Amino acid sequence: MCSVDTARPTDDRLLGPCSYLPTEHADTVRKVLDRVGDKWTMLVVVTLRDGPRRYTDLQRAIPGISQRMLTLTLRRLHEDGLVTRTAHAEVPPRVEYALTPLSRGLLEIVAPLVDWALEHHDEISANQDRTNAASGAGGR
Repeated sequence: MCSVDTARPTDDRLLGPCSYLPTEHADTVRKVLDRVGDKWTMLVVVTLRDGPRRYTDLQRAIPGISQRMLTLTLRRLHEDGLVTRTAHAEVPPRVEYALTPLSRGLLEIVAPLVDWALEHHDEISANQDRTNAASGAGGR
């Protein structure tokens, strides 16, 4: 795992905490972080934490997500093995999405980050407003 002792600078820190990774591993880490760090993935994962949800339930629970982005995000999560898609043979058809053990492991790691973001949102927004006002830039 990439980690760095922030208490004392070293030459290795200047290269970055993951500088020891072979290129093929760095590429793997980058791909995973690109996926879980995109705009919608973690919101979908967090929304599924309490159990299976239908597509329309997910769309209602995630403000601002378009039908296209929800479909794309669910498809990618399914391809990565992070979400199951269960189609029930009913009329009308019913499809449910649920977390896999793999994504539950991810959720354990990311949930504290989500909590941190919620806890510090107002402070970060105030800092952005202050910086924008000082630089004369408008809005975020």
